[in-house]
Amino acid sequence: MGLMRLFSTGKSDSEKSRDTIQWISLENKEQLEEILKRSTDIPQVIFKNSTTCGISGMARRSFESHNSTCDDKAEFHLFHIQHNRELSHEIASRLGIRHESPQVLIIKYGRVVHHASHGLISGINLSEWI
Repeated sequence: MGLMRLFSTGKSDSEKSRDTIQWISLENKEQLEEILKRSTDIPQVIFKNSTTCGISGMARRSFESHNSTCDDKAEFHLFHIQHNRELSHEIASRLGIRHESPQVLIIKYGRVVHHASHGLISGINLSEWI
């Protein structure tokens, strides 16, 4: 038990749950359509993730740690590009943004208001865009 305390963050369970974004898995074109519709009411964020890329994992963790306080101000969607290349192309085509991975797309009123990829993801301050 002493060893567990040594590696503990010292945060309560409620604090830990606030440290991460609650992601909704994006898996099909119907969900993309719904995201675009809902963006009129609440900003939508799509994180395009590569499950085989270490940079993608680091970018996601950095994004989450810098923006977890915005969790209630937008809806967050996680898209794993390896699972559906066709949907990846559809996202790029519909939103007019060249595909990259990792990539964050911030959508309001059916259009991308800001996007970033790779190392620039860690510099995103969502409160400026949502």
